Amino acid sequence: MTLSKTIAAAMIGSAVTFSAMAQQKPFDYHVDNFADIEVLRYKVPDFENLSLNQKLLVYYLTEAAQYGRDILWDQNCEVNLELRPVLEAIYTNFKGDRNSADFKAFETYVKQVWFGNGIHHHYSMDKFVPGFSSYFFAREFNANKLGDQAKLDRLSKAIFDPAMYAKRVNQADGQDLIRTSANNMYDNNVTQAEVEAFYASIKDTTDLTPVSYGLNTRVAKVDGKIVEQVYKIGGLYSPAIEKIVENLNKAKQYAENDAQRAIIESLVKYYTTGDLKTFDEYSILWAEDTKSKVDFINGFIESYGDPLGMTGSWESIVNFKNDKASHRTEVISDNAQWFEDNSPVDARFKKEKVKGVSAKVITAANLAGDAYPATPIGINLPNANWIRAAHGSKSVTIENITEAYDEAAHGNGFNEEFVIDAPTSKLLDDYLFITDNLHTDLHECLGHGSGKLLPGVDPDALKEHGSTLEETRADLFALYYLADPKLVELGLLDNPDAYKAEYYKYMLNGLMTQLMRIEPGKDIEEAHMRNRQLIAKWALEHGKADNVVELVKKNGKTFVQINDYQALRKLFGELLKEVQRVRSEGDYAAGRRLVLDYAVKFDPELHREVLERYSHLSIAPYKGFVNPVYTPVRDAAGNITDIKVAYSENYPEQMLRYSRDYSPLTK
Repeated sequence: MTLSKTIAAAMIGSAVTFSAMAQQKPFDYHVDNFADIEVLRYKVPDFENLSLNQKLLVYYLTEAAQYGRDILWDQNCEVNLELRPVLEAIYTNFKGDRNSADFKAFETYVKQVWFGNGIHHHYSMDKFVPGFSSYFFAREFNANKLGDQAKLDRLSKAIFDPAMYAKRVNQADGQDLIRTSANNMYDNNVTQAEVEAFYASIKDTTDLTPVSYGLNTRVAKVDGKIVEQVYKIGGLYSPAIEKIVENLNKAKQYAENDAQRAIIESLVKYYTTGDLKTFDEYSILWAEDTKSKVDFINGFIESYGDPLGMTGSWESIVNFKNDKASHRTEVISDNAQWFEDNSPVDARFKKEKVKGVSAKVITAANLAGDAYPATPIGINLPNANWIRAAHGSKSVTIENITEAYDEAAHGNGFNEEFVIDAPTSKLLDDYLFITDNLHTDLHECLGHGSGKLLPGVDPDALKEHGSTLEETRADLFALYYLADPKLVELGLLDNPDAYKAEYYKYMLNGLMTQLMRIEPGKDIEEAHMRNRQLIAKWALEHGKADNVVELVKKNGKTFVQINDYQALRKLFGELLKEVQRVRSEGDYAAGRRLVLDYAVKFDPELHREVLERYSHLSIAPYKGFVNPVYTPVRDAAGNITDIKVAYSENYPEQMLRYSRDYSPLTK
């Protein structure tokens, strides 16, 4: 629920280290463009300054991360792991004209499937529409001897039948969200009502330290009975989990301290047993480790891929601390109690004592699973409310990723097309990078960790709207405090008006520019996009009487105009107060109304205008990354003496290598 999937709206080479590359030529962030996607590279600065043991720790944690790839593909849809080798065989072995229309369309489709970790778009959740013919697919399938007629028929239907696996995660109000979602987290025979009744029957509402029910399970119906099939060694995904554990045990040899070693051991125990109490023990150890330089997340964590917001998609990020940039997050976390005490929410919902809030800026070293190729720019974990309250949380901002977005966006024409005037554009140029990062810091470090549930409130009470409302709550907390004089007092901003850059960008994105990602006739369904429109549209409507924000026309084009920034901050505070109440009381009805009234629908005429204006810009709606390549350097005796990092792979090379070397569930 708390992994920020915000992606900047505006936002390869020889096998040498970055330091050597920097001396030869400017770093090339751009890797590939196709469909609505741009693939980038990110730098891993200061990797060469890590100790050998730290480099080895990163290396084996990275190996563990890559072995989880198949798990996510299978979670996303039951056909993905059967289809991927077929697509890759045709792509690799094609003997005809690779410039033909069918092959070029097929190539685009393969790249989309790689990026989506399956046949559905990573953001819209819609199934990809192939531009190549079924005849082309059948001909190449048979030419490569990839299976029998039954397999061809099955895969052809998965690709070409629009009704088959239509949407990976369906959030349409009033429908059975499980039966109408194509993800593989639930058996095809179970219904939403059955799943909700099952968990209601096993939850102990008096337990003040509840486990994260359903986090690591697939729910199925066996002999007419609802059961949980657990992801663990000896259970579902065992071959992949065994390889993850094997490399975690190798990484453990290079742990920086006893606390980090205990974290890895606890994670291994969890993967071995599947016990969610053990996962909580691991999460507590992880949250309390603030001393280690190298860090990682690994496991079934975020639940956006589950229409009911319970089961975690597999993901991993390996990283190390950016000591210099972490000063600002450390200042924020050191003042966490002040922010909690001065929040505009009702005192009943505030934490009397904020515990263990730690924050840092990190350098991502490897992205995997649900964090790859599209990746978060911030993380706040653990997700369990009681662990946050009793043991604290750990928040990170991934600055080398935000830097890559920022560098790749230079000169793309976005400001000239969508920003209302030159002074506002200059404000964005001067302050958006720092205020965007501060917004992420506040969102992750304090927003998600703020507030509390009232006793007896089910953490899953908001059901399918829980993810959207949780992201709304964290964003509002960040927006409210971004304009507070406290940030200038703490030395985090040098201009009391700097916050206006983020306010303008946020309202512009929430009301207009994020619509570039929506196909005509569709609603907003992704949780973060819903969150942003909910906030912006609510503020627009509730500020009308005082003309706080408006949509104005200039030369026939629509622009966002903010007339009173301080009044807008007050509106953010009012909405934060209500969303925190909804969350703390578990008020499903009120939360549902907020989402349906403000987050889902939008003006189709404005949508058409946004799409038309974007069509003149070379800006891909979605961006993601290829990973660096880590290679051990060995001496004559075979001992590893160094780990070298290179920015050497293009997009297809990396995807094909990952499928070749890290596919324990398809072998």
